[in-house]
Amino acid sequence: MVNVDEAIIAKYESYGEHFEILVDADLAAEFRNPDGKDVAIEDLLAVEEVFKDSRKGDKASDEAMKKIFETTDPLEVSKIILEKGTVQLTAEQKRKMQQDKRKLVINKIARESINPQTGLPHPAQRIENAMDEAKVKIDPFVAVNQQVQTALKAIKPLIPIRFEKVKIAVRLPGSAAGNAYNTIHPFGEILNEEWQQDGSWIAIVEIPGGLQDKFIAKMAGISAGEAETKAIK
Repeated sequence: MVNVDEAIIAKYESYGEHFEILVDADLAAEFRNPDGKDVAIEDLLAVEEVFKDSRKGDKASDEAMKKIFETTDPLEVSKIILEKGTVQLTAEQKRKMQQDKRKLVINKIARESINPQTGLPHPAQRIENAMDEAKVKIDPFVAVNQQVQTALKAIKPLIPIRFEKVKIAVRLPGSAAGNAYNTIHPFGEILNEEWQQDGSWIAIVEIPGGLQDKFIAKMAGISAGEAETKAIK
C-alpha cells in the first residue's frame, strides 16, 4: 500500500454528503487516465477506508455510503470517488500528464493521416508545430481519440491533412514470407494474399496513410531489400 504521509486526497460530494480517500498521486492519475494502464484500486489506496474528513480521521458512516453509493464496500466506494470525484494533483503531475497525452495525440495523427496534396504522411514535428500555432489545448483526462478530432479540426486551416487508409501491394520472396504475418499485423490488415509458382508471396495490405514509409522500410528489412511494394488505388 501507499505511504499515508505521501498520499493525497481524492474527494466526492453528493446530496450534502462528503467523502474522502487517501491515494497515491501517480497511481490515481494513471487510474483516471482513459488511455493509461489498468491500476488495481487496492494498489493506489493508502488505507482501505472512506473518510468524512481524512485529516481528522473521521470515517464516513455506513449509512451515508449506502445512501450515496448503494454499497459500504470501501474498494467499490473508492473506485466511484476516483471516477466521479476530484483528485488534488500537483502542478508538476498535471504538466507531465498533459505532455504525455499531447505526444499520444500527435503520434496518432502522424500515424493515420496524410497530406492529400502529395499522398504522403506529415512528419510529427509538422503536426506539433501546427497544433502550437492553433493553440490546441490538451486535457490529460480526456481520451486520445476524442482529442485527436479536436486537434484535426484546429489544424486543418493551417496544413492540408486528412485521415485515410491506403492499400499497398506487397511481393516478398518465399524466404521472407514466413515473417510477413507477424510483421504486418501491427501496421494493418491483409485484405488478400496468394502464393506464386516461383515461391514468392503477394498480398494487398490496408494500413493507415501515415505509416506508408515505415511499412515499406519494414518490408525491405525482413526481405534483405528484395520486397516489392506499390500503393494502389
